[in-house]
Amino acid sequence: MRLPERIETARLRLVPVTVDDAADMRAGRRQDRWHRDYPRPDDVDAASLVHAGDTDHWGPRHVVLGHQAVGSIGCYGLPEDGETEVGFGLVPEARGQGVATEALRGLLAATDAVGVRLRASVVPDNAASLRVLARCGFSELRGSTDAGELVMARPLPRG
Repeated sequence: MRLPERIETARLRLVPVTVDDAADMRAGRRQDRWHRDYPRPDDVDAASLVHAGDTDHWGPRHVVLGHQAVGSIGCYGLPEDGETEVGFGLVPEARGQGVATEALRGLLAATDAVGVRLRASVVPDNAASLRVLARCGFSELRGSTDAGELVMARPLPRG
């Protein structure tokens, strides 16, 4: 099961992190097409999920606004039993503009098309991420992780 290589929304492009991008991110090398504050430590962690030969596009993606990557979004692996976990984050300058919500809605459109449900884990005091998840329909609370993160899921749309 594959996702499209490129996902586009009204303002964004969600582009897979390549093996070369991941190597640059982990080594602290900058690319001109990245915002000055990107990658964040969470983006670097996500880059560890990129492996040569991955062609299913379930891994991390750059969130590109205009001509710059301003964050990342992606799944933490291939779906199991029709579900996988999503993570996302933006550089501070891109926050508060609906970018995270738009990126997550774009990814959800692609995962809905292949019948895969997404869940997310978020610390309870991360109000911004909780708002994004709520706006995107993550209405099922499944409890919490051992680390105290809330686990939320989004039901697949009917039909």
